[in-house]
Amino acid sequence: MKRLIVFSTILLFTACGKKDKEGKPEYKDITETVFASGVLEPNNKYNLTAQSEGYVVALNFTEGDQVKTGDVLAIVDNQQAVFNQKAAEQLLGISQVNVSDNAPVLKQTEASIVLATEKLKQDEQQFNRYKKLLESNSISKLEYENMQLAYENSKTNLSNLQQTLKLQKQQADQQLINQEAQKNINSFLSGNNEVKAVVGGKVYKKMKEVGDYVRKGDVIAMIGDAHSVYARVNVDESNIAKIKPGQKAIIQLNTNKGINYEGVMDEVLPAFEDASQSFVCKIKFDKEPDLKISGTQLQANIVIGSKQKAFVIPRSFLDYGNKVNVKGADGAVIVKTGFVSSDWVEIIEGLKENDVLLPMTK
Repeated sequence: MKRLIVFSTILLFTACGKKDKEGKPEYKDITETVFASGVLEPNNKYNLTAQSEGYVVALNFTEGDQVKTGDVLAIVDNQQAVFNQKAAEQLLGISQVNVSDNAPVLKQTEASIVLATEKLKQDEQQFNRYKKLLESNSISKLEYENMQLAYENSKTNLSNLQQTLKLQKQQADQQLINQEAQKNINSFLSGNNEVKAVVGGKVYKKMKEVGDYVRKGDVIAMIGDAHSVYARVNVDESNIAKIKPGQKAIIQLNTNKGINYEGVMDEVLPAFEDASQSFVCKIKFDKEPDLKISGTQLQANIVIGSKQKAFVIPRSFLDYGNKVNVKGADGAVIVKTGFVSSDWVEIIEGLKENDVLLPMTK
């Protein structure tokens, strides 16, 4: 126990005897930046999604493959779409028969029209004969009126049959149009079983495997430009007002922090991202890195301003409330600050060149 006490005392003494460095204001060219972290993302990135429901029975790609627009990358087994397509084709065949000259319904109505036409001729002849007989008082008026009624009924029946034929033809035409449209729709839906590349590019990530069950909208793969990437960074809401397109940025990939890449702020997306609680910005590289792996983490310093020969002090000497410890001063000195960088703070008022700065008290 005694050894432990002596050892602790030595450590305490050594720590108390250590003196922190002092500092002085100076003139420097400083740059103000906003820090942002993010990832590499390919340009023109999109998710290849299933357009029908079923089991994935084939995948015609692997991660890293180059694909062309229209390539069939996956096949989904959706038997319902296949059955619907066959049924639509059969119904279309029936509709085509129903509009032909040999359509059973139309032939039956046409035959009825022929009979009705013949009956009308007979009733017309009988009516004319009864009319003459009435004039010669050979028949009663009741007999004449009955014959007249039969004649009028024949005319009405023929007219109704002609209208029925016209309506049947119209309905058959409409049914044909509907079945042709349904056949095309089902053919299109059945074609959705083949998942094709919307735009050519590189397959950066495969989300599904053969045998997986997918629903419409499920992501099967992520595809993007194989030769062009950008830095997708998250900027805190307290700094987003300072960010504008055209500002320069210095980017470091976490895979090689010894290399700085220069870029330009290309786009500030208008929506707030709930997942990261930040705003998303896109930085375009002046010269793209050789490493083009989507999701590679990175850090960026976005230059929002600069000033030459600014009267500055290190940020480590500035305490809360813009207070600075000055040697010989009676208490902390409150200063007025201007331009602020990651390491330096511009002093507008409150300090002189010869002032000696003391470390902030802990």
